[in-house]
Amino acid sequence: MSYSTNNNVQATNKAKLWQIAFFTLNNTSTNLQAFILGFVTYYATGIAGLAVMVISSVLMAARLFDGIIDPAIGYIIDKTESKFGKYTPLIVIGNIISAGTIIIIYSVTHFLPESMQFIFFTAMLIINKIGYSLQTSVTKAGQTVLTNHPKQRPLYAIFDSIYNIGVFTGGQIFVSNYLISKHGNFTLPLFTELNSYGLILSGICAILAIVGIWSKDKKEFYGLAEEGTKTSLREYWGVVKGNRPLQMLSISASFDKLAISINRYSVVGVMLFGILLGDYSLSGTVSMITIIPTLLITFYVVSIARKAGLKKSYVTSAWIGIVSFVGLIFLFLLVDNPSSITLKNIGITTILFIVLYTLAIGFANIPTTLVVPMIADVSDYETHKSGRYVPGMMGTIFSFIDQLVSSLAPTIVGVVVGIIGYKSQFPEVGDTLTTPLFVTTLILAFGLPALCLLVSITAMKFYTLDAKRMKDIQKGIAEIKAKGYIDDIAAN
Repeated sequence: MSYSTNNNVQATNKAKLWQIAFFTLNNTSTNLQAFILGFVTYYATGIAGLAVMVISSVLMAARLFDGIIDPAIGYIIDKTESKFGKYTPLIVIGNIISAGTIIIIYSVTHFLPESMQFIFFTAMLIINKIGYSLQTSVTKAGQTVLTNHPKQRPLYAIFDSIYNIGVFTGGQIFVSNYLISKHGNFTLPLFTELNSYGLILSGICAILAIVGIWSKDKKEFYGLAEEGTKTSLREYWGVVKGNRPLQMLSISASFDKLAISINRYSVVGVMLFGILLGDYSLSGTVSMITIIPTLLITFYVVSIARKAGLKKSYVTSAWIGIVSFVGLIFLFLLVDNPSSITLKNIGITTILFIVLYTLAIGFANIPTTLVVPMIADVSDYETHKSGRYVPGMMGTIFSFIDQLVSSLAPTIVGVVVGIIGYKSQFPEVGDTLTTPLFVTTLILAFGLPALCLLVSITAMKFYTLDAKRMKDIQKGIAEIKAKGYIDDIAAN
């Protein structure tokens, strides 16, 4: 099951395949919540009546708040020890808070007086982010107890990619091909139906995640199994300052997340498929076509990670994503009529679009998935270097920087579309395609994501935790545990 430095101290903590598969569903649970809130701009502007720039600013502020509270969330994780474990209670509490506030936002905001809507909407988003942070932080921190085997940690990416296809691709198909067709547009009944399905699935995923980590959520799997962590909140800066891999991974992953956030933003999808290509339902159909290729891409990248390490597969994926995004820009600049890209009359242009779009989305999403087990590597590096087991701190400091950067997505989109005249509402399906709208769509859908990925790759040049380094770190931690065990025997 695992190899040991002696008969009593494990060098490697291995998990069963189903445990990795189940625990990964915790990220799926929070992604379902994020997917639902991805359409909140249309609810807030179209039903509640709030202005475009107001909503963009509120969403950015909410993500910033999420990042600011993350260190405190990490502190709670590192100090938590209950009869139900360290991570299980936080999954339950986080999911209840997040799901509850989503229901309240969509059910109450539009009934309030106009003077109260902004305050209420903002307050609910803030509370939502507290619950969301509690649950999503467990995804990162919990990797350290689930497994530290170098061939097992990358497996998270396979399961996460499969589940994300279900959430984001399946969800987009569900919204664009079923809900829009059924309800006509982004109406209140559409949001009610979407929320019902999404939050029930989110709760089921959270329960399965608890099942997956239950047997591992014990003290013997907490780093060096010391009596609690001695790190206080005031020491966070010292840990960040002394952990170069954490710094570089945080910067790199933040810009990768920003790239995906801009490209995946609901408004950008409407601009690309609903206006530029003239068929919003195409977004769901194309997403469905890319499912199998995206899975094959994931399997390929994970095979690289299991042989050559997470860093190599991370950088390789980002480069392919950049080239593909740039290729899409040139494709649209060379095509006389963008609406010729259609599945009703498939030609070379449509084939090129689907191939490039699949490569761009498939590979650009990989670094975001790989970063979760990489955070566990960074946590192990800190344990080996300083003796501190602080996975909560590692994950939430990373999240703080990630949220700080990726929170810019709603504001960037809001500012850019505002420049071309969309100040009171966002572009909608069926709007006339103008030259400014054409250029803006290319910039938001492909240009800025490519630029963000380039920044991500640059930061990764200074990330030192490759496959060889991690093997040495795991060996060092095992030796420290073995020495502690021998010392205990001698003392007794």
